[in-house]
Amino acid sequence: MASAEAAALSSSSSLETDSAPVPETVGTAAAAAVAAAARMGPGARVSKAALATKLLSLSGVFAVHKPKGPTSAELLNRLKEKLLAEAGMPSAELTKRKRQTLKIGHGGTLDSAARGVLVIGIGRGTKMLTSMLSGSKRYIAIGELGKATDTLDSTGKVTEEKPYDQITQEDIEGILQKFTGNIMQVPPLYSALKKDGQRLSTLMKRGEVVEAKPARPVTVYSLSLQKFQPPFFTLDVECGGGFYIRSLVSDIGKELSSCANVLELTRTKQGPFTLDEHALPEDKWTIDDIAQSLEHCSSLLPAELALKKPKPEDSQEHGLSCEYITLNETKGEDGEIKTC
Repeated sequence: MASAEAAALSSSSSLETDSAPVPETVGTAAAAAVAAAARMGPGARVSKAALATKLLSLSGVFAVHKPKGPTSAELLNRLKEKLLAEAGMPSAELTKRKRQTLKIGHGGTLDSAARGVLVIGIGRGTKMLTSMLSGSKRYIAIGELGKATDTLDSTGKVTEEKPYDQITQEDIEGILQKFTGNIMQVPPLYSALKKDGQRLSTLMKRGEVVEAKPARPVTVYSLSLQKFQPPFFTLDVECGGGFYIRSLVSDIGKELSSCANVLELTRTKQGPFTLDEHALPEDKWTIDDIAQSLEHCSSLLPAELALKKPKPEDSQEHGLSCEYITLNETKGEDGEIKTC
């Protein structure tokens, strides 16, 4: 599904962390190991202990390029496993140093069918993710006229088909102003929004009856038609948190006396992070590359965000959930982990 949705997709701008508190200081020996690793040339052999220490010292916010396929949570787990493996700390054989833990999370969920910028917090950077969710996001969405689905995107079951031959480019451009500015929007049933602690999408997949959430205020800063080749149309959208591109495309189809769903969705920008300039592809998910990215991206963020803790009410509003994985613990057979 394509949530772009700036929010739950971060859906409703959701923020998830899979991690554990990093020590406020890394001790003298640890600092020395990091310095030694930094002095080594690219051809030098870096010990696993030095890599582990460097990993645990990482703190800040960076971005990765999420491909189509995995969910945001699955991608976060893949990233975590890569880093632990590089540092010689596979999750099944975690070190016994209880005080040294890895905290990592993402803010602004993207559905499995969507691709693009996914903001990641590591160490104390996880405290900044809620603030990141309040910034603007930008998307390129390809919609398909004439078909409606239960998920509002191409992954769902077709629920309705209507003619679209009469729709022109001018028709689409003429209605976009209705969806620009401060508007009211009904979130999709298939979303990361929750009812009684469970995601609506999970309840829907179980076949349970789910009532639509009431319309809520959202903001669209800019909206333009980039291309129209019936039945497909391409939109460039910049919006605030809590906005769903799938709902937008569906509403546009209805406004045109037809129907529509999202065929492709790409998030090109989240806050100050852009897909082209800041999002690390998977082959760059290494401790050194992330350290360099954290340094590069530090200039993008207000200094006061670095140590700012999200308020309890903010965490609830944005669906904040945290996992704490200590380096000497693994998930139980039932998959249960500590959550905040």
